[in-house]
Amino acid sequence: MKVLKRSGHIGILTSGGDTPGLNAAIRGIGKTATNIGSMQVIGFRDGFRGLMENRSIRLDNGMLSGILTLGGTILGTSRDKPHKMPMGGKLVDMTDVIIENYHKNHLDVLVCLGGGGTLKNAYRLSKKGLNVITLPKTIDNDIVGTDMTFGFDTALGIAVEAIDRLHSTASSHHRIIFVEIMGHRVGWLALGAGLAGGADAILIPEIPYTIDKLAESILERVNRGKRFSIVAVAEGAINKTGADKIAAVEKQLDKAEGDKRKELKNQLKDLEKQYRGSTIQMVEELQKITRLETRLTILGHLQRGGTPSAADRLLATRLGTRAVHFIQEEKYGIMVAVKGNKTEAVPMEEVAGKINYVPKDHPLIISARNVGTSFGD
Repeated sequence: MKVLKRSGHIGILTSGGDTPGLNAAIRGIGKTATNIGSMQVIGFRDGFRGLMENRSIRLDNGMLSGILTLGGTILGTSRDKPHKMPMGGKLVDMTDVIIENYHKNHLDVLVCLGGGGTLKNAYRLSKKGLNVITLPKTIDNDIVGTDMTFGFDTALGIAVEAIDRLHSTASSHHRIIFVEIMGHRVGWLALGAGLAGGADAILIPEIPYTIDKLAESILERVNRGKRFSIVAVAEGAINKTGADKIAAVEKQLDKAEGDKRKELKNQLKDLEKQYRGSTIQMVEELQKITRLETRLTILGHLQRGGTPSAADRLLATRLGTRAVHFIQEEKYGIMVAVKGNKTEAVPMEEVAGKINYVPKDHPLIISARNVGTSFGD
C-alpha cells in the first residue's frame, strides 16, 4: 500500500444537520491518518463557513481522545453553501475564497461529512479541481449509493422508544396518538420506527394518504374493540390532493424555461408549504371525523441528539478509516459507501443530487401491510 508523505494534510468538516456518529467518523479518520499515514489532520469549524473563514483546529490524538461516544460534532456545523454564503444580508459566491484557503492550508484532500446537500456542495468543489471525499451521514437515510447512512440507526432507536412509551398513555386514556418523526422528503425513519414500534398506521411522503381512509382504518379498530391507536407520521407526509397538485406542477417544470420556470418554482414552493408538514391540521381533521380524543407528539431534534448507537459508531468508524485508505490510493471525487460487508468508493457524480426514496414495494412496506398497518391509502 502506498504510504502518504509526512508533509501531507487532511482537512475535515461537518456540514448540515448534526447527526449521531459524526465524532466517531472524525476519530476514525484522524486516528487512521496518524497511525498508518503519518498525516496531519485539520478540522474546520462550522462546516463550509469555517473553511471560508479559515477557522481550524489541529485534530491530534489529544483532541480525538474520548469523542467516540459523544453525540453532535466537536467541529460544529452549519448549512451554509460555498456558492451561496450569507454575507451582510446577501448570498455571495465564496467558492474562490474556499479554494484559496484549501491551498493555504496545504491540504491534500478535504473530507466532508454530511448528507445530500453536503454531497452536492462537495461535488461542486471537486469540479473546481479540489481533491474531495465525502462520508454519508443523515438520520433520514436518503442518500443513494450506500446501504446505510450513519446516524439513522440511533434516530430509529429513539423514535421506536418514543412509540413504545406512548403506547402506555394511549392505552390508558383510549386515545389516538400521532408521533411526528423526522423525514421531510423520505419516510425511512417513520416506516422503520412505525413497524418496529407496532404503530397502527404509518404515513410517509412516498405514499400519499387521504384523511378519510386513515379515519376508516382507525374506526375499524374501534369496531374490533381496540381502544387506542398509534399513528407514526413522517413530517413530510402529504395527502393525495397535495401530492397530485405538486406532481402536476413538477411535470410542467420539466419542460418550462425562463420566466415560466421561475414562476413554476415559486408555485411549487407555495404548494410544498401548504401541503407538507401539516400534521397539526391532520390531527384536528381526524378528531372531527372520528370524534375520538387525539393527541400529537413531535419528536423533532430529540432524534438527532445523544449518544450514538453501537451500530452507528461501527459504521462511522468503518467509513472514516476506509476514507484514509482511499486517500492513500489517491481516489478523490468519491463518496465512501457501505454495500453489504464491503466499503466502496462511489463517484460523486453518480449520487450527487439524487434521493433515496422508499420504494412502494419495499419489503418493510409489504410486511407492514401484512400485519394490518394502514398507510392511509
